[in-house]
Amino acid sequence: MLRAMFIRFISTGGTIDKIYFDALSQFEVGESQVEHILSEALVDFDYAIEPLLQKDSLELTAEDRSALRSYVENDAATHFVITHGTDTMVETADSLSGIDGKTIVLTGALAPARFRTTDAVFNVGMAVAAVQVAKPGVYIAMSGQVFDAGAVRKNRAENRFERV
Repeated sequence: MLRAMFIRFISTGGTIDKIYFDALSQFEVGESQVEHILSEALVDFDYAIEPLLQKDSLELTAEDRSALRSYVENDAATHFVITHGTDTMVETADSLSGIDGKTIVLTGALAPARFRTTDAVFNVGMAVAAVQVAKPGVYIAMSGQVFDAGAVRKNRAENRFERV
């Protein structure tokens, strides 16, 4: 009998986890929404969620990326889905390149997971599928596609990710 795959989810913040503070009329990063997404999807694989950061991706520093890389390198898991803000997702993916023996898929959302109309659930599902079948390396699952890190950019004018 085949053992179920184990996936380590790492949340770093970003739009996928944003909540609206009405009194402040602004959005702020809240708790990770991955647990809710996976629970509602009735997934049947082993996983754990590590809320490593709770930042907008524009606030991520080189030190944050270094800590993320160190975490992935030193963790016993081999398959990772990292939720991340879309503005600097490409830079973080690049910073994770070259980690041997690990399959890493970054994903996020253009609208918060708590919204009725959001791409978050679809993107997390794509990332889960990709991490299970992709070869070791770093990928981005956004806009209905899976991209190799280093071969993707966010097109802000079209509000989507695309190959370069």
